[in-house]
Amino acid sequence: MVIGVIVVIVMINLATIARLYGEQMQLKYANQMRPEHRRALDDIQLCHTPLLGHIEYRCRDCDKHQQSYPSCGNRHCPGCQQHHNAQWLQRQQQRLLPAQYYLVTFTLPKQWRGLCYGYQKTVFNALFQSAADTLASFFNRDKQLGPQHGCCMVLHTHSRQLEFHPHVHCIVPALAMDKSGQLIKQKSGRYLFNADNLAKVFRGKMHQALTDAKLKAPHSPKHWVADCQHVGQGEQALIYLSRYLYRGVIAEKNMLALSNHKVTWQYKDSNTKQFVSRIDNAVDFLWRVIKHTLPKGFRRSRNMGLLHGNAKLKLRRIQLWLKVKLSEITLKPRPKIMCPCCHHEMVCTGVVRKRMNMTTR
Repeated sequence: MVIGVIVVIVMINLATIARLYGEQMQLKYANQMRPEHRRALDDIQLCHTPLLGHIEYRCRDCDKHQQSYPSCGNRHCPGCQQHHNAQWLQRQQQRLLPAQYYLVTFTLPKQWRGLCYGYQKTVFNALFQSAADTLASFFNRDKQLGPQHGCCMVLHTHSRQLEFHPHVHCIVPALAMDKSGQLIKQKSGRYLFNADNLAKVFRGKMHQALTDAKLKAPHSPKHWVADCQHVGQGEQALIYLSRYLYRGVIAEKNMLALSNHKVTWQYKDSNTKQFVSRIDNAVDFLWRVIKHTLPKGFRRSRNMGLLHGNAKLKLRRIQLWLKVKLSEITLKPRPKIMCPCCHHEMVCTGVVRKRMNMTTR
């Protein structure tokens, strides 16, 4: 508990907020918390602390010894997983094709968010499948394209203000193969499919998916929202989507200050493209972040069709036909640990791992 204490911290991180206000958050939002929320909170509180163990380093030149504390490794912790983001981005870049790319977004209406929160795996899987089926039907009917296409899909559960706002982004190359798999067909220009028509088909497929799952679809508006934007060669769209795959829904640089139990944070306005500052009660801010924790084992990113992992040979054949030159995957090396005395590189001499739950210690 931190009642009655004025806290003033600049250059904050989520782990600090979780340690100070995690207990209060669990009391206030106990009825809304799921097991994965408690696990994520537990991990973030332990991140880079001695409670997870330590890593020992030694300098070969001056024999200086020092320790550092390991990260928690939780995919929702903004202080971890940078290398996983980079790996995902490089794998997707290896699948890029010399075609026009489009970012197609399918959004659930606000009337569905309560059902989605209560049955996350079922509704999120239906969201992925309905979006994929909608795109497949449009590719199949388009005279300039064909039935064999590919897309990369990424689930987001948050709005820019970190409200619960489930939607799926699909990065789609305007390239397909005919039924025989022998002819590559492409579509050029800034137009792929009509967004309103996409929304109508997506709405019908979501209703059918819930019926198949034996869930009652809530009342919803007649007009749903879908978007289809031209994004050039696709690389910038992949970079945008890679930001929220493994490091939570907010970057720590956007958490500006913690003062008198309130967090000042910022987000980029979608209309003005300028950063807007917001002040929230620290307990409410922590829940605003934690509630976007996904169910255990649920995959936020999925490749479909020609970009699926099982279609590697077909994708490589297309790349050879189109004379695509692939660069080697070279991950940026982890930063070296330098000796504070002689400034030479230190070597790891041992790792001690342990685990202690914040709720039981």
